[in-house]
Amino acid sequence: MKIDKTTPPLPASQIGELAPRSPNAKPGQGSAPGSAPSETSVHLGTASAQLRSLESSMAGSSVVDAEKVKAIKQAISEGRFQVNSGVVADRLIDSVKELINANKGGAA
Repeated sequence: MKIDKTTPPLPASQIGELAPRSPNAKPGQGSAPGSAPSETSVHLGTASAQLRSLESSMAGSSVVDAEKVKAIKQAISEGRFQVNSGVVADRLIDSVKELINANKGGAA
């Protein structure tokens, strides 16, 4: 699969124009050569704090039910585990339908 670049590269003449500016600089003025770079303040908003909180609360929880895995392993080793191919096929088809619908909604 080939991935095309969506934006052309900047010409070399514009690269210097992207240098950080001092907070007191007027529009059209870049940083003075030899001056120390100014500090930049970034505020990420409440979503960032919520994501950090969610991440820390989930850090201690397990994604896998160890007891269920143990029971399935035991059933497989004893020959009691049977796969219902109809249910597997139905769920696979449902997940493909969801992916197709999600792509249709995103492309529209």
